[in-house]
Amino acid sequence: MKIVIQRVSKASVTIEGERVAKIQQGLLILLGIVTEDTPDDIKWLSNKITNLRIFNDEEGVMNKSIKDINGDAIIVSQFTLHASTKKGNRPSYIKAAKPDVAIPLYEKFVQQIEVDLGKKVQTGQFGADMKVELLNDGPITIIIDSKDKK
Repeated sequence: MKIVIQRVSKASVTIEGERVAKIQQGLLILLGIVTEDTPDDIKWLSNKITNLRIFNDEEGVMNKSIKDINGDAIIVSQFTLHASTKKGNRPSYIKAAKPDVAIPLYEKFVQQIEVDLGKKVQTGQFGADMKVELLNDGPITIIIDSKDKK
């Protein structure tokens, strides 16, 4: 699994003109899944995300996690995170998991984040054409790949 997390002051997801998710301070999490991903990847990433100290403390030092600040989260599926651009100018998405594999893992990822965060998170809609708006705070943008955990 590969994620891009962005610390946001606010974020929202709109599908076909309807806002389906909206948060204030917290994280926008873009999630890409490959066929080889497992529940172990989900647990490791969820723990990493919910404990990552990227929010400012009282001295302005990034020393607090999303849990510490009681922040919110939006999770958006994004198969394009696994794009290969080695050949030509048209990206290949062959590494991205097909929906029959990706959807159950996506749903388990959302559930695990909710457990680890201790609250409901908002989501986009798997496979939909989504419009994602955010106000990146910092800006803080971090990429994490569960295959690079060792």
